Amino acid sequence: MDLYLPIANLSVNAFVIIGLGGVVGLLSGMFGVGGGFLTTPLLIFYGIPPTVAAASAASQVTGASVSGVFTHLSRKTVDIDMGIVMVVGGIVGALIGTVLFRLLQTLGQIDTAIAILYVLMLGSIGMLMAKESIQSIVALRSGVRPTAKKRRHHPLIAALPMRWRFYRSGLYISPLAPFLLGVTTGILTMLLGVGGGFIMVPAMLYLLGMTTQVVVGTSLFQILFVTIATTMMHSMTTKAVDLVLALLLLIGSVVGAQVGARISMTVRPEYLRMILAFIVLVVAIRMALGLGYRPDEIYTVQIQ
Repeated sequence: MDLYLPIANLSVNAFVIIGLGGVVGLLSGMFGVGGGFLTTPLLIFYGIPPTVAAASAASQVTGASVSGVFTHLSRKTVDIDMGIVMVVGGIVGALIGTVLFRLLQTLGQIDTAIAILYVLMLGSIGMLMAKESIQSIVALRSGVRPTAKKRRHHPLIAALPMRWRFYRSGLYISPLAPFLLGVTTGILTMLLGVGGGFIMVPAMLYLLGMTTQVVVGTSLFQILFVTIATTMMHSMTTKAVDLVLALLLLIGSVVGAQVGARISMTVRPEYLRMILAFIVLVVAIRMALGLGYRPDEIYTVQIQ
């Protein structure tokens, strides 16, 4: 079933877009990473203009996060205080990202900038995830359990002033640390349409020293509100949000997130991370090839 996307100015197969949203929602439910870092590249591969893909992907991340946040709230695995600080930082970052997005649009380099950032981001993340998952699988099969490390915030975090108590996370740290983390993810959300969970989750674990029980839920909480703000900013400034595309992605992502949450309880996390690392690296390689590939005919005329 083909549908016309008014902002993207092309027709797409509705079931394919719903399927893409479902796959990304599945990843969101399994890993708590929002999945948006794959939505934009997959839409670009399908033929959606990069600016429209990045702006519309944020709304898909919103839908996937809503479903996950309610699940984690019911389990009391969300640090509300920490999440609010990150949301404030995320909104500030989204405002900064808006200025950068408009500047790159004016220079005519936004599509190239999005593609380059994705290649660098996905390539580095994929290699780190692959390395960690391979080490975990080797240790699992050899029967040697790695020594569990005590969670502790980074020394730089401990040096920041104005400490607050975050009771749910079991932390006594400066709110500047989660605020700056929120600013970073807000900029990425605005530029790339990502939720930022792939950066937030490791940073919350290894920099802030949060307990693993509340990391995923708090990450999704922040992603939910920041992607809402980002979508509104895109609608008012870049006007690149395609509501039809966003709706199709939302349908798939909400269902996929629930399925992913159930799968995460039955499959060993080491194998899940390995599969995700492989997917991320394949997407990064495909985007890198797209940057360097020169078609035989730069301009084509298609008669329908």
